[in-house]
Amino acid sequence: MKLGFFIQPVHPPSRSYIDVLREDREAVVLADRLGYQEAFIGEHLVDTAETITSCLAFIANLADACPSITFGTGVLPLANYHPAMAAAQVAMVDHLVKGRLILGVGPGVSGDAEALGDSTSDRKRKTQEALDHMCRIWSEEAPYQIEGEFYRMTTERSLDRTIGVGVAVRPFQTPHPPIAITSMRPDSLGPRTAGARGWTGISATYVGAYVVRSQIQSYIEGRQSAGLSTDSSGWRVARSVFVADDEATARRYAHREDGAHGFYFHTMRTKLAKFGGLDLMRDYADQPDSELSLKRCIERLVIAGTPETVAEQILALRSDVGEFGTLLCTGHDWTDPSLAKRSMELMAKEVWPQIATQVA
Repeated sequence: MKLGFFIQPVHPPSRSYIDVLREDREAVVLADRLGYQEAFIGEHLVDTAETITSCLAFIANLADACPSITFGTGVLPLANYHPAMAAAQVAMVDHLVKGRLILGVGPGVSGDAEALGDSTSDRKRKTQEALDHMCRIWSEEAPYQIEGEFYRMTTERSLDRTIGVGVAVRPFQTPHPPIAITSMRPDSLGPRTAGARGWTGISATYVGAYVVRSQIQSYIEGRQSAGLSTDSSGWRVARSVFVADDEATARRYAHREDGAHGFYFHTMRTKLAKFGGLDLMRDYADQPDSELSLKRCIERLVIAGTPETVAEQILALRSDVGEFGTLLCTGHDWTDPSLAKRSMELMAKEVWPQIATQVA
């Protein structure tokens, strides 16, 4: 099992934008230095709490500072982009990081769709078409003649091979970076589709155990339907994890409603509630509403403690939801930078060696 990092990020809107961008960058650089194997970066267009507006630009900025880690777009909202634009930008970044890129895709959030005047289209279908077009751009020869329900691309009139005009740049990786999807709902078709197509996937940080369990099972079923092995190592689970040198510090920092984790789960609960999705935060389908208070969500969905107790909780989670290949530790606002950095260090140097001895 691999250790990774996931940063949406979620910061109080009152903080300086320059400061939070610098902090997020520092967190990923630290993850690279500590040996985290993956770092997924989120993207939102109109959100002063989740402030990375281009995951690809952010990754490009980190290319030289992080020589080892594999980056992931978490996610690139393809419904916000023309496939030709997305294909070109992904190909360039894949070269900048020399193939250390995973293409995480999704339809994006409703707020961004509204800002773009695209609230009524089927953005899941639009995303699938965009991805299919990108794969064709990366594999077909110019001039391109690609047309679908939502997008059209051609370079017939502009094509001049002698000077390179009308020919798309292809990714560093052949035929393209590995594809991953993120998933929220237990009944989503995404995990099954990912499994059947040989892709990978991610369970969101804020969903409960029964959701993760359902997604992993669906992913395995998808692989089986395509004649692939039942190996679930391609599935990732994102979780809020905080490690401290003593239990009291861990609980005090991680479980405060006015702390970094409290703000994160308050934000996620508010967003989910707007479209009737609070049930996604349950540990089991008929869990009572009293278990969905902010206090209880933090206590249930944040893994916190000493290296020994955190390792035990991670192994218990894996036993409960099923085997998965990567744990993505979710980055949060650095309410106390020294404790936040220490948590990342303890996770890599003391928790993960314990995990490694238990998981083949």
